[in-house]
Amino acid sequence: MAYRVDELAKAADVSVDTVRYYQSKGLLPPPVRSGRVAHYGEEHLARLHRIRGLQAKGLTLATIRRLLDGELDAADEALVTAVSATDGGDPANDPEESFSLEELAERSRIPLPLLQAVMREGLLVPRRVGGQERYTEADVAAARAGLSLLEAGLPLPEVLDLARRHHAAMREVAERAVALFDEHIRHPARASADDDAAAERLVDAFNALLPATTTLVAHHFRRTLLAVAQEHIERVGDDAELAAVEREAGRIG
Repeated sequence: MAYRVDELAKAADVSVDTVRYYQSKGLLPPPVRSGRVAHYGEEHLARLHRIRGLQAKGLTLATIRRLLDGELDAADEALVTAVSATDGGDPANDPEESFSLEELAERSRIPLPLLQAVMREGLLVPRRVGGQERYTEADVAAARAGLSLLEAGLPLPEVLDLARRHHAAMREVAERAVALFDEHIRHPARASADDDAAAERLVDAFNALLPATTTLVAHHFRRTLLAVAQEHIERVGDDAELAAVEREAGRIG
């Protein structure tokens, strides 16, 4: 069956601009032209449904293109879908509600310009859901925690500078962690199994290692922060301050 661009868009439930945008990004093959008329076929319609389905899983267009071009296989698709679905994903399948930055500002009662400034510094990291940047209740809690620092008297420029430094350090650690996963888990799994078995192994490994890694990082930072605070009070504080910090450290754990 042959479709004009408007017919193809209607059949795929997208706009004509979306069809043309996907084509400009190399996600759709060019149509067959008869004079000045461009005709699309069933393969274009199937490709559009595939793109939309992958977007709904939270995959970026860059990843989708690599999947469609055969650079990534079924095992990689399963892994990247698991990554995209963590702390977000398809709102239709994820019980956790997601929302826009504007809605985050409303829910957290933090001015939108302030949230935008924090996001630019890398401390507020959105999830990609259906090709859009989305946030969850976890971001609301994080935003309110950040606001509490300002309410306690810390100056905004200093907090943003600390955010930049924290983001740079965490980014470096995260990149190394991903490289280790790729080298010691992804490559061996793909080399020793077919696509279906490799996909299952990769998703299982990711689902096990992500919470283990985040728990380790959070625990280490918490203990390090407490140790530094105690060391500082030991140097500059009086007996009452030192006793208070030691009591709090023992309570927090």
